[in-house]
Amino acid sequence: MSAKPTFCWYELMTTDPDAAEKFYAAVVGWTLTDAGQPDMRYTLLSTGERGVGGIMKLPDQACANGVPPAWTGYVEVPDTDAAAKRIVEAGGTIHHGPDDIPNVGRFAVVADPGGAVFQLLTPTPRGDAPPPVPPTTPGAVSWHELYAGQGQERAFEFYERQFGWETFDLMDMGPMGKYRIWGIDGVQMGGMMDKPANMPVAAWAYYVNVQGIDAAIERIKAGGGQILMGPHEVPGGSWIVQALDPQGANFALVSPTR
Repeated sequence: MSAKPTFCWYELMTTDPDAAEKFYAAVVGWTLTDAGQPDMRYTLLSTGERGVGGIMKLPDQACANGVPPAWTGYVEVPDTDAAAKRIVEAGGTIHHGPDDIPNVGRFAVVADPGGAVFQLLTPTPRGDAPPPVPPTTPGAVSWHELYAGQGQERAFEFYERQFGWETFDLMDMGPMGKYRIWGIDGVQMGGMMDKPANMPVAAWAYYVNVQGIDAAIERIKAGGGQILMGPHEVPGGSWIVQALDPQGANFALVSPTR
């Protein structure tokens, strides 16, 4: 367990797992492994020996309710039930759980007061888990960006109370408001900004490391994805792109080079 709660796992729920697995293996270079779940298909995504996420089919009921394919992130906490209770008390919502995943841990699907969905996870202790990869490793997620439904200031107050996250910088973006860089234990982890008016709902975005943003863009296009924004250079010299996979899930990439 980390000193303070932070994102530890990333999951894609999609209408076509076969197509999504082929797309992301080509675009990001993840290694794909069947998790061996007895009652469902779950594909593990790994960089080197370290698992970083998974892909599963979007449940039929969710599809019927109009839930689109999407990525979500899990925040590791010491007690999922207690964390979920505090989130509700702070104005957030529980969408599912808390519930157990056999041999994995206890989880809950929640949303902050602005409506951005994420998940909680208390992992089952394991003695054989490989150490975390450095944050700049290709295939790892190195930046977590919130488009806040109630504004970045109120959103940060919520996450600061829940998880002890810290502010590193507050950048003025003019008409778009302030961009808050947040982190944990002295390490920058992501940003928060007011949700743009053209975004239908508040959401988290997760930036996956690749080597060379232009080459990654060509792989996205070749696989049937769409570029929504970029390539765009960000402070510090990295390059980012935001995109849509062939099933309609938003995702983002970051590279130290163009």
